[in-house]
Amino acid sequence: MEPIMVYFESIPSRDRSLILAGGIAFFWLMETAFPLFKFSYKKWKHAAINVFFTFTTIIVNFALAFLLLQISRWTQESHWGLLTFIDSIPLILYALAGLLGLDLISAYFIHWLEHKVRFMWRFHLIHHTDVHVDTTTANRHHPGESIFRFVFTSLAVFILGAPIWLIMLYQALSVVLSQFNHANISLPERVDKFLSLALVTPNMHHVHHHYVLPQTDTNYGNIFSIWDRMFGTFSYMKQEDIIYGIDTHLDASEHSKISKMLKIPFEPYRKPVGGKFSSPEE
Repeated sequence: MEPIMVYFESIPSRDRSLILAGGIAFFWLMETAFPLFKFSYKKWKHAAINVFFTFTTIIVNFALAFLLLQISRWTQESHWGLLTFIDSIPLILYALAGLLGLDLISAYFIHWLEHKVRFMWRFHLIHHTDVHVDTTTANRHHPGESIFRFVFTSLAVFILGAPIWLIMLYQALSVVLSQFNHANISLPERVDKFLSLALVTPNMHHVHHHYVLPQTDTNYGNIFSIWDRMFGTFSYMKQEDIIYGIDTHLDASEHSKISKMLKIPFEPYRKPVGGKFSSPEE
């Protein structure tokens, strides 16, 4: 475990880029060879849209990265955070506890909140407008949402007192697992049921991308599936019954044009079927 800690403490930007690109390439090939849904769409054109949002996310995170480093450095120098209470346990258990904590706050909780606060949902729904969910969808986030997620990542680091190596390890795992659980593939049922006891699988996360409530408001997990099971937000649905997208934005011009998607959060709110945010003041 120590070599991993040392590596991620000063992981080169080149290696982080390789993890991102390598994950996309691997799952791209997997879903091309063994697709769950045989979409009638131009895969490269679809990918170009999501790659654009991938770059905006990278830009936001790069511009604000120094804040994350400063928060982590301060917690370490001040011996601050929940992880300080367990810093004497074996390193592998310390890492697991830290990964769980980061996943809970900076992935599950912020994702749940984006579905419960209308202002945040306006930005997050761009992720849900994709009607051809595949591995590139993992990075389809409006720049505004990228800021929300950075804020909660910083909050998680502050609460936990996470060292930089743990943050980098979590982000690397998050990138790969997010690409995995969005990929247009389906695992054998037995394999999926076993893996989904701990990890978010494609079969599990695809339900979250079903176009209508209540499925849209379930299965928020990113790496660990235990949060959905623990907080009662787990849902199951047969893969063949899933229809991707979001019912308020099914027009092709609204989910396949970047300029249009960037404007969606600032347009008049549209209420999804099922009654999300029915009050004008919510």
